[in-house]
Amino acid sequence: MLVDWVLTALFAGLALPCVLRLVRLDYGRLGHRVRHGDLAELLLVVAMVAMLSPVGGPIPAAGWQAVLALTAGWFAVAWWRGDPGCAHHALSAAAMFYMVTAMPHGGMDHGPWLTMPGMTARLALPLVAVVAAAYFVFDAARTGVVAVRGAVPTPAGAGQASRALCRAVMGAGMGYLLLASAL
Repeated sequence: MLVDWVLTALFAGLALPCVLRLVRLDYGRLGHRVRHGDLAELLLVVAMVAMLSPVGGPIPAAGWQAVLALTAGWFAVAWWRGDPGCAHHALSAAAMFYMVTAMPHGGMDHGPWLTMPGMTARLALPLVAVVAAAYFVFDAARTGVVAVRGAVPTPAGAGQASRALCRAVMGAGMGYLLLASAL
């Protein structure tokens, strides 16, 4: 239970850099794709907090499924149209959609609320979770190197170090959640 609260607090703390980027950066200069990515990151952070919180709620799992499916679809189309920067957000939203959908829904493991700590059974199709976890762990390690090195503060790179740190922590958390719930 203590680990659940610590992870909830850690991921809730990631909301701050996302919000600060959204209110401080000049997206007119940086472009709408950067803003969409920052908004997606904030959404995924909030979904991660909802999944990890031992309290659960206040949005039922079906609500998160709808939001995550739309997010995955939005970024998948942008990726398909030639924006490779959208691939990670599409995959992240799809993995979170998978976690919400593959949770055991029988019994009273979590009721209608989105919460993984009280779950007693594994996710359906655990091989999908293991493959996705491998991607997120690899991406977290790769992006963590970028975050540790730090990005050069240029107008085009505004917020890059913050983005890299958030992506590395979120990737590690996604890998952990996927593996813990699949094995």
